[in-house]
Amino acid sequence: MPERLVQATIKLLAEKGPSAIQARTVASEAGLSTMAVYSHFGGIAELIRAVADHGYEELDRAFGQVPVTEDPVADLFVMALTTLRFARANPHLYDLMFGLSMRATYRPVPEARFSGRSLAFRAAYAHLLDACGRLVRSGRVGAAQPGVIAASLWSFVHGYVTLELAGHFAEFDDPVQQVLLPMGVTFAVGLGDTRESAQASHEAAARRYRGRPGTQPASDTCGPDATHGGGDPG
Repeated sequence: MPERLVQATIKLLAEKGPSAIQARTVASEAGLSTMAVYSHFGGIAELIRAVADHGYEELDRAFGQVPVTEDPVADLFVMALTTLRFARANPHLYDLMFGLSMRATYRPVPEARFSGRSLAFRAAYAHLLDACGRLVRSGRVGAAQPGVIAASLWSFVHGYVTLELAGHFAEFDDPVQQVLLPMGVTFAVGLGDTRESAQASHEAAARRYRGRPGTQPASDTCGPDATHGGGDPG
């Protein structure tokens, strides 16, 4: 029954946005009484936290499907594209997971805004930390703490995703190739990689990502309204 309520919330988010997330509407969507929300979660704030954790678990599974190769820079960019694909497919869920709340209608309990406190988020983030550790050990970048690299990388990817979902890259034909990929190259070079190696790794990652099941080139997608600012990643 709790899972039915979580799935109902996710469905409402996707179809109607955050304003639809109320105990009555969620319970109705799940085919349950309104009391079920309170008896299983305590209230909407706790339900929202469970929905966010469900999102982190989905992101964890997506990261777990990214193959580990001998090119950690490429692996990291594939993870960035995976994050972007997840966000494009679930814009309101992504917004909820990271506490942005476009209309302040989620009203999560204060600690729910900090994804770092969620065990489910930490499991997903562990994939990023591991990849950053492999990057440091590869010798392609200077001495740095994997945790610092991961936090910095997550910040610029999350910033890009947030801006794209808000439609800020509408003037670009392919914002992934024109904005995200060059930014990733610059990030890697700043860490100590050569520009040639960084460029080759990012381009290889884009080709790898296009070849994964369920992904399509940007030219095969619908317009910005369907993709929130561009074609499919890569």
